[in-house]
Amino acid sequence: MRKTINFGRLAFVAICFIISSLNVVAQAPVQRKVDGIIAKIDNHIILRSDLEFSYLQYLAQTKQQPNESLKCDILRSMVQDKLLLARAEIDSVVVDEGMVTDQLNRRIDYLTAQVGGVERLEQYYNKSIKQLKDELRKTVKEQMIAEKMQQEISGKIKVTPKEIKRYFNAIPTDSLPYFSSEVELAQIVKYAQVSKKQKLEARQKLEELRKRILAGEDFATLAKQHSQDPGSAANGGELGFFKRKELVPEYEAAALRLEPGGMSNVIESQFGFHLIQLIERKGQEFNTRHILIKPETATVDVATAAAELDSIRTLILSDSITFAKAAKDFSDDKQTKDNGGSITSRATGSMYIPMDQVDPAIFFVIDTMQVGNISKPIPFRTEDGQEAVRIISLKSKSKPHLANLQDDYQKIATAALNEKKGKAVDDWFRRNIDTVFIEIDPEYQECKVLELTQ
Repeated sequence: MRKTINFGRLAFVAICFIISSLNVVAQAPVQRKVDGIIAKIDNHIILRSDLEFSYLQYLAQTKQQPNESLKCDILRSMVQDKLLLARAEIDSVVVDEGMVTDQLNRRIDYLTAQVGGVERLEQYYNKSIKQLKDELRKTVKEQMIAEKMQQEISGKIKVTPKEIKRYFNAIPTDSLPYFSSEVELAQIVKYAQVSKKQKLEARQKLEELRKRILAGEDFATLAKQHSQDPGSAANGGELGFFKRKELVPEYEAAALRLEPGGMSNVIESQFGFHLIQLIERKGQEFNTRHILIKPETATVDVATAAAELDSIRTLILSDSITFAKAAKDFSDDKQTKDNGGSITSRATGSMYIPMDQVDPAIFFVIDTMQVGNISKPIPFRTEDGQEAVRIISLKSKSKPHLANLQDDYQKIATAALNEKKGKAVDDWFRRNIDTVFIEIDPEYQECKVLELTQ
């Protein structure tokens, strides 16, 4: 069997991790064959729909052609994950709940980025963010436990320069991957501020609605008609039960001052202006409905943000401050400001992004830029619909080429490390495969999922 370089392994693992997390909420929009259990690993199961969804999503991510061998690889990976979970239960391996919450928020952020904002996410699944988090939490926790087990197995493994060179030299020339042009980008973002006039107009809309409710109109009906929260508007503004500290402080404080059926004054939060009605309290949880009105962003404030960024750009070009320091000091984008403004690939997490995966809005800006250039301020709309302006730095740009040790050492090193870790994990499975109950549906016998035991 010819050896092929496995540059995509990290991306594959990352995508499968995200796919597995998303599968819980994404099953409804996808049509499938009759579902059923295709694998049992102690108390854990894999459904046919789990495999089919992960397979289709991976094909969509990688643009590969349908391939039964690939489907078998994914099933094998899923079985291995379940074995890790089963052994974790036996070995009492646990993860911190606070870390689970943090990872859960990252998954929601990924989903939000994929569909273009929180509102679209809630509209697409017809569920509130809280409902999505509730459905995803168990899956994310299981993934983290499996990762912790795998880290204990292979976390200390390293590769030497000699091993990296040996790995690369073993790759047949006709199997070397061809890398398209990749870019390294950084950004500084400024959000357009909402003016006092726009805030006043939003507040006045809610004050008028409050008067109508006090005069006898139904809160839920007006929420359906006027609320700008797509996740709850269709349900008459009802959010469902939340625990303390799960909602923004201003909202929670106003809600908990109410008696059931009572209505708040207009309150402001980071999301806009709210009118709140308390529906019910159950112990430490409470259920509310609300009407949300968001202030419009004034054109003049977009221009102000652009002018501020232009001044920052001038400071960078005159060497008065570095781009990385300016990003940390001035950027409003929390995801990039603390790493020098660097933009990472959503698919792999790498800072080196293939040109065909660059956001089209950025692509046409950097296409004519030279390495080291900084763009002029560019207006854009954030994924959650906020008006903003940014400047882009083109830090590096590679030429299309066949993989080689000089230009692609880090990628080759990563691939070599992954192979070595993979062998360590395979050895662990050989030693532990008989310690748990495993049953695979005969339909998938051609996949030879348990061949590591042979």
